[in-house]
Amino acid sequence: MNKTNILIDHNFTVGKTDDRIYGSFIEHLGRAVYGGIFEPGHPTADEDGFRTDVLDLIKEAKVPIVRYPGGNFVSGYNWRDGVGPVENRPRRLELAWGSTEPNTFGTNEFMKWCKKADCAPLMAVNLGTGTAEDARALVEYCNHKGGTYYSDLRIAHGYKEPHKIKTWCLGNEMDGPWQMGHKTAAEYGRVACETAKLMKWTDPSIETVLCGSSNWGMRSFGDWEATALDLAYDHVDYISLHTYYGDHHGDLKNFLAKSMDMEAFIESVIAACDFVKGKKHSKKTINLSFDEWNVWYHSNGTPFEKWSVSPHILEDVYDFADVLLVGCMLNVLLRHCDRVKIACLAQLVNVIAPIMTDNGGNAWKQTIFHPYALTSQFGRGEVLQAKVTGSKYDCREYTDVLDVDSVCVYNEEKQELVIFAVNRSEEENLLTVQAGGFEDFVPVDHTVIAGFATDLTNTATAQPVQPAQAALPQKTEKGIETVLRSMSWNMIRLAKK
Repeated sequence: MNKTNILIDHNFTVGKTDDRIYGSFIEHLGRAVYGGIFEPGHPTADEDGFRTDVLDLIKEAKVPIVRYPGGNFVSGYNWRDGVGPVENRPRRLELAWGSTEPNTFGTNEFMKWCKKADCAPLMAVNLGTGTAEDARALVEYCNHKGGTYYSDLRIAHGYKEPHKIKTWCLGNEMDGPWQMGHKTAAEYGRVACETAKLMKWTDPSIETVLCGSSNWGMRSFGDWEATALDLAYDHVDYISLHTYYGDHHGDLKNFLAKSMDMEAFIESVIAACDFVKGKKHSKKTINLSFDEWNVWYHSNGTPFEKWSVSPHILEDVYDFADVLLVGCMLNVLLRHCDRVKIACLAQLVNVIAPIMTDNGGNAWKQTIFHPYALTSQFGRGEVLQAKVTGSKYDCREYTDVLDVDSVCVYNEEKQELVIFAVNRSEEENLLTVQAGGFEDFVPVDHTVIAGFATDLTNTATAQPVQPAQAALPQKTEKGIETVLRSMSWNMIRLAKK
């Protein structure tokens, strides 16, 4: 049997988790909005047209923040099209995804939805076809109390109190040639700097997120971060990261090791941020917003009718193997909680999402909903430094891959120690946790997702991939011990006696 040993101590921590690390993303893409979170006439729709069955699942996952309205969509979006009387809003050709945008859901509807979903907004502004003044005007519209043109316009639209949106993304993936208004790093850095200045002059309380590279496979990666940060450093608070990982069929071991790529990506961006900090002799530290991450490959190339409204686009159906990688990616984010303050699983409903719906029908949990929701519910607190030793494997792209990927979180308020462990091996693994300072803690729960074929999925009519209860770990002379099933996601909770 394979073996893994985790050594932790109450006094040695990585940092405290920011709740926003469990965020998600809603873009005007496919059925994420229309038919996803918003479907007037649906049997569960409330007075605002919001699907309450979807809201219930979002609340279960304790989603703290949602990025909106894009994504590639935002680079061609005029926010003024989505406010005011619905009957007066224009229908537009949406160039990013080849569909028609009816604009029946916009900024104010999103803010009303956020309140019902118990989440904060992460609002993106258009720096593709839009201008710094467009972005500044949106801040005034959303955040200024009243007595000016745009704040009074919001009041005239029926929203007397300001929305008080705190965090704003300065465009989306501006390094990508696929992006409307694609820019070089120097062009983008200057625009982002001036836009952030105007936005913060309008509301000094806000935070801004600079666009980093779309992924670290971009040829401009590194130079982009250094150049854009150098130009905008004094006016931004975060830099963004995006990554998606693809098909596991034919090379499962390599697929499950992809979290090592994510870890290296984060560490490289931290290095770029700190290089610019040192170069500028700055006292400010730029943190990270990993505002797009997920597995994405099942639905690539699915045909749809061009210029239709809310077509079925990118509706990945996730399988059990995706549970394991998503669990490892969540662990990576937690291990870097000292610098990753915001993260968004992309996306939330229907489009590469943990929640799926049928128009007029049911909403259900995809396989990846479970590690996401359970980690969000229980993975909040102090992340502990861990020395991990154990069995490893080599694969096509990576060497020395730990069979068990893990992270330990201590919640002082709940007096609870939580261990998240993914056994990505086809063999069982004897896990031993030596926890200094937790001698009076005892195992109270072992939740496991295991025992499924790697390509097994959940559907509207059957959801076989579900968490289950495993036998509680035992306290021994060596520490807390338990056997992790092969190919399993595990959450082990210890509580003070």
